[in-house]
Amino acid sequence: MNHLKHILFASALVASMSAAAQETYQDTKLAASQLTGTARYVGMGGAMEALGADISTISTNPAGVGLFRKNQISLTAGVIAQSGADNSVSFGKYAIDFDGKKSHPTFDQVGIVWSTKMRNSSALNLAFNYHKSTDFGQLLNAANSLTKASQNKLTAAKNAEGVDGWSSVDANFGGYKDNAGKYQNGLLSLTSNGYLSYADAQSYLFGQYQHGYIGSYDFNISGSIGNRVWLGLTIGLHDVHYNSHSLYAENLVDGNFSDSYEQIKITGTGYDVKAGIIFRPVEESPFRIGAYVNSPVFYDLSLSAAHDLSMYGKNAPATFQDKDAAGNIVNVPCYTLGDKGQTVDYDFRLNTPWKVGVSMGHTVGNYLALGATYEYAWYDHMDNRVKDGGYYDYYWGDYYESSSSDDAMNADTRANLKGVSTLKVGAEIKPTSMLSLRFGYNYVSPMFRENAYRDQSIGSNGVDIATSTDYTNWKAMNRFTCGVGFNYENLNIDVAYQYATQKGDFYPFMSYVNKDDATLDNLPTSCKVDNNRHQLLLTVGYKF
Repeated sequence: MNHLKHILFASALVASMSAAAQETYQDTKLAASQLTGTARYVGMGGAMEALGADISTISTNPAGVGLFRKNQISLTAGVIAQSGADNSVSFGKYAIDFDGKKSHPTFDQVGIVWSTKMRNSSALNLAFNYHKSTDFGQLLNAANSLTKASQNKLTAAKNAEGVDGWSSVDANFGGYKDNAGKYQNGLLSLTSNGYLSYADAQSYLFGQYQHGYIGSYDFNISGSIGNRVWLGLTIGLHDVHYNSHSLYAENLVDGNFSDSYEQIKITGTGYDVKAGIIFRPVEESPFRIGAYVNSPVFYDLSLSAAHDLSMYGKNAPATFQDKDAAGNIVNVPCYTLGDKGQTVDYDFRLNTPWKVGVSMGHTVGNYLALGATYEYAWYDHMDNRVKDGGYYDYYWGDYYESSSSDDAMNADTRANLKGVSTLKVGAEIKPTSMLSLRFGYNYVSPMFRENAYRDQSIGSNGVDIATSTDYTNWKAMNRFTCGVGFNYENLNIDVAYQYATQKGDFYPFMSYVNKDDATLDNLPTSCKVDNNRHQLLLTVGYKF
């Protein structure tokens, strides 16, 4: 792992090793919306779905592009920085140090609008826009104590109830399953009562660096009917580049340590369709109402991952004492030290949620513009899909894959996620014809339910191939924006600043209560985490 290095830490064992994919918490990273676009759009909090005449509305309400009356090209770049994050996390005398970036430059947008005037004040516009719809850059670290709990105890608790295929273990089992379904020896042993041995932990540490992006390529046709109704349609293509490097570590009560490295890369493409309308209810008034619908993004994704797990320490016993079925004290082999690692490749599909929105916009003379947008997305109805076959078209020479819904994981998604409401408001004030001042605010409701958790006891590929057990329940997000614009003849230069803040609860693993043996209850301690991001954008545009 080039992006991670450890000083002194501790971790534990993972039940089944491979890569987290097609799983509710991973899905949210690919589907969650961010406020991106031109500096003018971001500076007004994105509340321009009824005001229009900004190319960034191409990816929300395509009718907004129909309000252009001149051709325009625009280019946007900037920088993103995360505050309150660090490249190290510690608890007591133990620490993790990992190599992540707190800030990075971004290329955010480039687009062109071609406007054609028609009869009766009508127009037909064509547009293309590329923008970075998602920037994955994030540092996340967490640490806390544990009491009679550990990650490897979760493995033992699942084994005791025969969850996830553990009922098939025999007396020779001494490890974990690899991605071929075979058992590897040397990390866990069976006690004489048939349970897996385990070690409780005193504390845990976690560090993760995520980076990458989703690039969106939108093709738009839009126009107006007279000067009262605007219609638009956008077809979008999406390009996914997600990377994650993480380390989970535990300090075990027996004086030993263990650590678990995980590296994930997800790439793929997707497509969606967006349609919208804007109209003026009163002919004499500039007040406008907008409405739009966005289809799911239909993703075809590939995941590759690498994982390393080790246990070490000075106090590692070769055996420990236990009682056999007759009550006699016997010596039972304990886990041994060493490293275990593997890689995996996996293909899957994901359909993100449907989105709908309504908006209002109003202008006062040529010096004030006001906008508001409400959007709702059904995140609890995302569709995880398993590739289950295909056929070859001999006439065209193409191979077509088929897929079906992962019913178990989709049920998990409905149980843990909920629909998300986004409220956007913004204003633009023009003290002079050459100067614009902008302000905006967003509220995004929580995506996770109050008691959501990453369930690793369900029968799904997303669980069977998991290399990690951690999850974070993020709460509501607040975005604050402002900006300034300068116009000279056909040239405009816009600058915007965005601050996004969100709190969450980190858990190292799910709570697990054994119905027969309370000693196998495994309850984690959560940790409060934050995700605070600053973004600075610069857009240069030219009308012709």
